[in-house]
Amino acid sequence: MDEVEWRLSAKADALKLRATMIRTIRRFFLDRDFLEIETPLRIPAPAPELHIDAVPSDDWFLQTSPELCMKRLLAAGYRKIFQICRCFRAGERGTRHLPEFTMLEWYRAESDYRTLMDDCEALIALVAAEFSLGGSLSWQGRRIDLTPPWERITVRDAFARYAPLTVEEALRQDRFDEIMVSAIEPHLGVEHPVFLYEYPAALGALARVKPDDPELAERFELYIASLELANAFSELTDAGEQRRRFEEATRDRSRNNRLVYPMPERFLTALSLMPPSAGIALGVDRLAMIFADRSEIDAVVAFPTELL
Repeated sequence: MDEVEWRLSAKADALKLRATMIRTIRRFFLDRDFLEIETPLRIPAPAPELHIDAVPSDDWFLQTSPELCMKRLLAAGYRKIFQICRCFRAGERGTRHLPEFTMLEWYRAESDYRTLMDDCEALIALVAAEFSLGGSLSWQGRRIDLTPPWERITVRDAFARYAPLTVEEALRQDRFDEIMVSAIEPHLGVEHPVFLYEYPAALGALARVKPDDPELAERFELYIASLELANAFSELTDAGEQRRRFEEATRDRSRNNRLVYPMPERFLTALSLMPPSAGIALGVDRLAMIFADRSEIDAVVAFPTELL
């Protein structure tokens, strides 16, 4: 057996755990009357975001997320939908990133982001029960208590607690992501899962702003063991505002010499028909890392790029 085949063979336990986890995820949603759907991997126009680059496929693109198509289904009258699918992002490779990865997304009509927090707590609890973990799990020598309710901390409070500058200063200096990675994320989800919520409105490109504070977006990220697992928000349904944000993001991409995408016109047309809704994207590979007690994403996928 050569080295590559040995490395594939050594992943058997992690891949079996991953398969069980995905079956459990699917059962969670089906038991709650969500409709499992499939949308195309290849699309004419992804959502323009400065720091996410789509992979071209002829004159179209491989999806960075199924978000736009799934929201069009909400606009068409579907109420609760989920999907487990492959997504693609150019230039993303590291111990926690793959250029091709597996995403779980689910959407609820007539809901907001707080409902999705409840979904996350229930989903993770079901997976933990499937592995007979009870109310906690062990990851890299840490014991993480999964007992709900999980901690909820605002972005502003996280910066005040852990960062050397305020969130406003980080935004002005264009250092928000840097400070998040270096100063804040290492403290999140270490003893129990954490919902980091109320992001600055400028960092919620497709999110609804808070009705009582338009400087904040109704967005959260879920952290377990300092690992960001999910990104969620109450959906923006104002087509005019969404177009304005997309146009601004397109200008930012152009100024930064990044590929400019066509405007997703059919999505924008459908958006005005979408009811108040909430949606979330959860990284399946990263969740497998947590339950398999692995520190690198390569350990929980059969074929990272380098083994092909």
